[in-house]
Amino acid sequence: MTKIVLHGRKVVGGAAEGEALVTTDRISGWGGIDPRTGTIIETRHELRGRSFKGRVLVFPGAKGSSGWSSQFHVARLSGVAPAAMLFNEMTTKIALGAVVTHAPAMTDFDQDPLQVIETGDWVRVDADQGIVEVTKK
Repeated sequence: MTKIVLHGRKVVGGAAEGEALVTTDRISGWGGIDPRTGTIIETRHELRGRSFKGRVLVFPGAKGSSGWSSQFHVARLSGVAPAAMLFNEMTTKIALGAVVTHAPAMTDFDQDPLQVIETGDWVRVDADQGIVEVTKK
C-alpha cells in the first residue's frame, strides 16, 4: 500500500479517519445538500446522489449563500455530517460551516489534496498536528 502525507493548516481541531469522497466541484450548502441524509442534491454536481456521511470530504471550497452553516449544522444534528473536511479555499462560509459541523477541518496544504486524494482512499486527518495521511486504495 502507498501512503502519502500532506501538511496543512487547522481550521477545526481534532482527529478523524474514513474513506475519502472527492470532488473538484464546489459545494453549495443551501440547496446543494440534503442535511437530513448527507446527500449532495445539486442538479449538475458531479457527486449528485452521493452521501458524505462519515466520510472525509475533499473539495475546493464552498459556493452560494451563507446557508452553508445552517445546512451543515443540521447535517451534524442528523448524524450525517462528514467525518472530516479538507478544502483548498478558505472563506467565511466554509469556516463557519466547518465550526458548526464539529468535524476536523484543514486547508492551506503543501500539496493539492484534489490532485493527491481519490474517492475510496483511506484518509486519516489530525488537524491539531496539521497532518493528513492518505492510504491509496
